[in-house]
Amino acid sequence: MWGKQRSQPEPAAVSEAAVLDALRKVQDPEIHKDLVTLNMVKDLKVEGRTVRLTVELTTPACPLKDKIEGDVREALMAVPGVAQVELKLSSNVATSRATPERAPLPGVKHAVAIGSGKGGVGKSTVSTYLAVALAEAGAQVGLLDADIYGPSIPQMMGIRGEARSNGGKIIAFTGHLGVKVMSLGFFLPEGAPVVWRGPMVAGAIQQMLRDVDWGTLDYLLVDLPPGTGDAQLTLSQTIPLTGAVIVMTPQDVAMNIAGKALAMFRQLKVPILGIIENMSGFVCPQCNHETEIFLRGGGRRAAERLGVTFLGEIPIDPEICRVGDSGQPLLVAAPESNSAKIYRKVAGTLAGRISVASLTESPTDNVVFIKGPAPGH
Repeated sequence: MWGKQRSQPEPAAVSEAAVLDALRKVQDPEIHKDLVTLNMVKDLKVEGRTVRLTVELTTPACPLKDKIEGDVREALMAVPGVAQVELKLSSNVATSRATPERAPLPGVKHAVAIGSGKGGVGKSTVSTYLAVALAEAGAQVGLLDADIYGPSIPQMMGIRGEARSNGGKIIAFTGHLGVKVMSLGFFLPEGAPVVWRGPMVAGAIQQMLRDVDWGTLDYLLVDLPPGTGDAQLTLSQTIPLTGAVIVMTPQDVAMNIAGKALAMFRQLKVPILGIIENMSGFVCPQCNHETEIFLRGGGRRAAERLGVTFLGEIPIDPEICRVGDSGQPLLVAAPESNSAKIYRKVAGTLAGRISVASLTESPTDNVVFIKGPAPGH
């Protein structure tokens, strides 16, 4: 006669405290603080051997969401007694901690200036595509065409019409993927030149900022005119900016020009979020051979020399010109194209830098100002 088999002891109950202790060992890879301290752990429930939770990312365009998810699962499965992890990802863009001397725009969490030291670097195209990429990721995005002398964003976004008001506020147009758009182009007859002195430029930008009903936005991208003039000064003095992005071409000579734009924002106490290198190379659509028309790597070298983040390289793509003239950004017309994927990556990197600027001890932590005069000064 067989004796009674001994039953296996029941595993110890999993405590919420043990789960939280495990999550305190998981850091956001960019902000370098743990998820519990950053208040990113939501709806935590421990039921038997199952842990259910939501991790609230700092941006829907988070470039490292897969790593964060993997780190959370690994940490929780190492807790004694945990057999299953049910994890959801959500997002909530934190409000900017930019300097408060200037009145913020109601409902706008982050205003980001996109500038360049000179024209012809594709800054407006980059601004448009970053806005569409962020909106595609799930963010609420606005795009202000403040390039007073050459407003081109209405055409690239496929929007025609004249500005209208409702209840004293100007109504923003809605473009692809819900991007809110405003431009001086909506106020002028088609083809009319803008021959304005500085005060008129300042007044137009202030009106498009203050008098437009932007609604609720995670990001307002502001496409500035090239150079270092009245538009940049007005924008920086009118609203608090989370930071600025500089677009440049790859040549080393462009470093001097980009350095002057960086120095201007430094003097205006605007953090530099990073540099984007546009036109970094051309890939032949027939043979896939890449030609470095303007050489390559100048943007990365400029970022290293000036002490700021390098946000990425964007190649020349003839399709961007073709679909742009027809009013359809490539992310909409050809979402699986290589250029569309590159723009998504750059937009995610930018969103990560904005999160760093928002959630560190001060608005400029980990967002480095250039030191000393710009090259060429």
